[in-house]
Amino acid sequence: MALHKDLPPLLALRAFEAVARHLSFIKAANELSVTQSALSHQVQKLELHLGKPLFIRRTRAIDLTADGQRYYDDIRPALDAIAAATRAQRVAPGATVLRIGLLASFATLWLAPRLAGFLNRYPTIQVELVPAIQLANVAGAEVDLAIRYGKGDWPDVQATRLMAEVISPVCSPALKARPDSPLLMATSHRPFEWTDWSEHYRVDLTPHPRVMLHDYNIVVEAAVAGQGIAMGRHRLIERRLQDGSLVEAFDWPPYHSDIGYWLIAPNGAMSEAAQCFSQWLQAACSDA
Repeated sequence: MALHKDLPPLLALRAFEAVARHLSFIKAANELSVTQSALSHQVQKLELHLGKPLFIRRTRAIDLTADGQRYYDDIRPALDAIAAATRAQRVAPGATVLRIGLLASFATLWLAPRLAGFLNRYPTIQVELVPAIQLANVAGAEVDLAIRYGKGDWPDVQATRLMAEVISPVCSPALKARPDSPLLMATSHRPFEWTDWSEHYRVDLTPHPRVMLHDYNIVVEAAVAGQGIAMGRHRLIERRLQDGSLVEAFDWPPYHSDIGYWLIAPNGAMSEAAQCFSQWLQAACSDA
């Protein structure tokens, strides 16, 4: 037998199920995002199709008739089965991969502990962190976005300042009393931190030997181990300063310079995923 001869109007059936479940035209209309008038019309259409009333309408409440209750009990399992079958067949939205170029130190010490906030908000955007010593080529589409440390003077890209850095030489507590301690520097950067700091405080760093290390993560660990004095980036070493494993190496206050972290995007319009990450990252940096 052809189903179409017995199936009721499906919009009317959906309206009836919502009203019967809530026993409220107002709540059902809000759930289905339709007006109460349109919902009432669909229910009346179903009642005409069946040739009997399904609801008892009172001044401030409604209830199902005996026939309405039996009908609701009979159709609800079928509607649940249709919903389950639909969920099983629905294709999940495809994930968008967003490649972010950045220094491993910023990824490890600042971004990674906060990244879950972005992923929870945008579950269909898959963030791939691409740590590298060299500056990632944003203009050449090697990555979608980059986070750089410096003064914002990079050509051929859009540079948005995220947050300033506060810097000061730091070392292990045991090393503080040694005036000839080596300076630990990351090969990933020109020594502009040390240059700016020493010029600001007029400190001669010539007596201090220099040790060049591959990455700032290594610089921090070497300083904690008492191997020398590191230029402390307070945004990244906050936990080390709080637990006392690093202390100020000299008796000058931390230096607020124009060095900071920047979000780098290619010239032109950004993708939707890149815009979402940019907005989230700027808000996270503002909160920090």
